Amino acid sequence: MDRDRTATRLLRSSAEHSYDPEVEIDWEAPFVEGKYFVPPHRSSLYGTSTWERLTEQQRITLTRHEVASIAGLGVWFETILMQLLIRGYYKQDPTAAHAQYALTEVADECRHSVMFGKMISALGTPVYRPDGVNAWLGKWIAATGTGPRMFAAILICEEILDTLQREAMADEQVQPLVRMVSRIHVVEEARHVRYAREELARQVREAGKGRLTFDKVVIARAAYLCGTRLIHPAVYRSIGLSPAEGKRLADANPHFQETVRWAGERVVGYLEDLDLIDGPGRALWRRSGLLPAAA
Repeated sequence: MDRDRTATRLLRSSAEHSYDPEVEIDWEAPFVEGKYFVPPHRSSLYGTSTWERLTEQQRITLTRHEVASIAGLGVWFETILMQLLIRGYYKQDPTAAHAQYALTEVADECRHSVMFGKMISALGTPVYRPDGVNAWLGKWIAATGTGPRMFAAILICEEILDTLQREAMADEQVQPLVRMVSRIHVVEEARHVRYAREELARQVREAGKGRLTFDKVVIARAAYLCGTRLIHPAVYRSIGLSPAEGKRLADANPHFQETVRWAGERVVGYLEDLDLIDGPGRALWRRSGLLPAAA
């Protein structure tokens, strides 16, 4: 089967190109004075009059909390993903390559979640993650997610983070710790994205029309969460703004609107190719900020 051939290649790649963050990262190294924690032009307030009034240290502080917010969202999604993969594995043949790769991915995600947790600890920020109805929806999809909605939700978050981290790991304005965490995650997530894309395409081919209609709404809600909670409103307290005021400024900021669209461009294109962005959920997609302005 194609899925087993793909899984066999991914298992081989995992054996050859996996990293131990405990060994690869110097967790005791101090932060470099004057460096940001995300590329400054990707900060949610970059280009606003508020950004212009901030001191250089305040701008750096804001990006410190923004990268913590992104990492917190990443840990939250990876925890959901691990539950989904384990539930799927429970029903599978443990001798099959695609089942073994699912467990290998769980092992990768365990290391990633530890890595993100250690980075948040090193940053000295609060743990920013979805709350309220978003937290409830996370529990629901972790307990019930299967088929297209499972793999599409995974892809949306993973590919948005991957795009942001690919840029950050190559930007010398960014702290070495963040660049190294980004590099490890990018290398290993490339395998996960390949696996999820192929599984999603297969699940869509096998799903009935009624199933896809419901799944498209769930997928749209996942997109809305990722687009609107990439930066948690509470991060703005770090520079003396209320969460409501900071979010208002970020939502109205054309630079940040473009960053969100850019981060989602690759996964949006793939989901559109699979006809998964339409129907009642399209309004949520538009509100997510991930679609092109004309869509």
